[in-house]
Amino acid sequence: MTPFPRTGAGLRGIATLICGALAAGGLAAAGVTALEPEAASASSHREAPLISGTPQYDNTDVYAFVSPDKPDTTTIIANWIPFEEPAGGPNFFTFAEDAQYDLRIDSNGDAKEDLVFRYTFKTHVKNKKTFLYNTGPVTSLDDPDLNITQTYDIELVRLKNQYPVSRTKIADDVPVAPSNVGKASMPDYGTLRKQAVHQLAGGAATFAGQADDPFFLDLRVFDLLYGGNLSEVGNDTLKGYNVNSIALQVPNHLITESMHQPVVGIWSTTQRMNAQGHFRQVSRLGNPLVNEVVNPLKDKDRFNASAPKDDAQFLKNVTNPELPKLIEAIYKIPAPAEPRNDLVDVFLKGVKDLNQPPHVTPSEQLRLNTSIKPAAEPKRLGVLDGDNAGFPNGRRLTDDVIDAALQVVEGELVGAKNDLGDAVDANDKEFEKAFPYVALPTEGSRGPLAKGVDSGNDVRSQLGDALQPAGAAGSGDTGVIALSAGAGAAGVLLVGGGLLWWRRMRQRAY
Repeated sequence: MTPFPRTGAGLRGIATLICGALAAGGLAAAGVTALEPEAASASSHREAPLISGTPQYDNTDVYAFVSPDKPDTTTIIANWIPFEEPAGGPNFFTFAEDAQYDLRIDSNGDAKEDLVFRYTFKTHVKNKKTFLYNTGPVTSLDDPDLNITQTYDIELVRLKNQYPVSRTKIADDVPVAPSNVGKASMPDYGTLRKQAVHQLAGGAATFAGQADDPFFLDLRVFDLLYGGNLSEVGNDTLKGYNVNSIALQVPNHLITESMHQPVVGIWSTTQRMNAQGHFRQVSRLGNPLVNEVVNPLKDKDRFNASAPKDDAQFLKNVTNPELPKLIEAIYKIPAPAEPRNDLVDVFLKGVKDLNQPPHVTPSEQLRLNTSIKPAAEPKRLGVLDGDNAGFPNGRRLTDDVIDAALQVVEGELVGAKNDLGDAVDANDKEFEKAFPYVALPTEGSRGPLAKGVDSGNDVRSQLGDALQPAGAAGSGDTGVIALSAGAGAAGVLLVGGGLLWWRRMRQRAY
């Protein structure tokens, strides 16, 4: 299908209305943790008031798909910290230490999690007397020049009727892939990525670290629906930004109820420790972008304080969605008749005979039929284009969920055939062929070098030695080291109290 409709300028306008895809995401709610009753806040790309101010806890997207190179396993990817500017140092992007990052699995369709994979993180600092994230080129995850590192544990919690029946630590002190500071700091980031992939018992694997944001879409819809006249369209707003990713690959039999019931529901949550030492859920996400447009402002935070089993309280936001009415008012395209039971059936229950579990309790989850084999040639529109291995049967990294969901919200399933989209059909970076599949993060040194500067760096190889407490300067002393700055220039490196100041003694022509 093409990204724009074939029948006239009016429909062409609708193609850019990305909000429709969000409404088509169905009913979603950020629920309290299944382990204990708790309050909640918000989730996704800055879509709700409370969570937008605390990005470390803000879950942006969830993906779940049968692994293309290991079809007896399922890969789950959840991302946090939206809009990571690659050059945003000196405090680069870490997972929060006072948070529980959860991947939750409903194996029987009753809207209650049966398994929770819980990730918790610790931060380690080698030298607190420098402001630097790294003090020299980093070639491995245990490189002494990587000043700030993180490790994580994974706990598998099994539940019945939302009460834990067992807890098992399945990983301990696994290293996290760092933020990609730049080419000088991390000349071979691909090696760091590979070292951060950790094999678990029973054929499972895990990864945590920075990645390119895999979601592709044009978010300028929030400027009065692309400027009110479609002058703003077709730009991948997330191009060049990174996220922090957690990826888990597990055997299908571990998460499914049985070989006869292979459909699972998947979502992620974040719990944050409060002042009393109790964990409170502050983020939940299943289907993409569901809280940005489905719910009005009055519901957003309350929506995030409810569990999936209670999602019916927001049903009207799905059966009577706001977006089609806005499209009709602005672009004169008739809105499908209400109530929108087609949206309920697809996005709250799963598609019948595809990814709808028997005796399903309607609730917002990313539902995946693990018995559907990966497509040899995935189609970006997934099920709408005859590819049953794609969205809304789970969500692959390459699935164009915006176009697919927009077409549904504008009536594709009730006779209003259309080829609508947002004119952003693919991610700006190619995804990896093996676990964890997400693309490598954009480096902080992206872009052209300054005029008159080549790719060499006279200073970087000496930073590590200069910042070490041992030697003539001694711990905590200020060292003054003369460095060669290349032909025709000299420099002085002042190190002390966490201050690094490079002063050129002879001005170079730029």
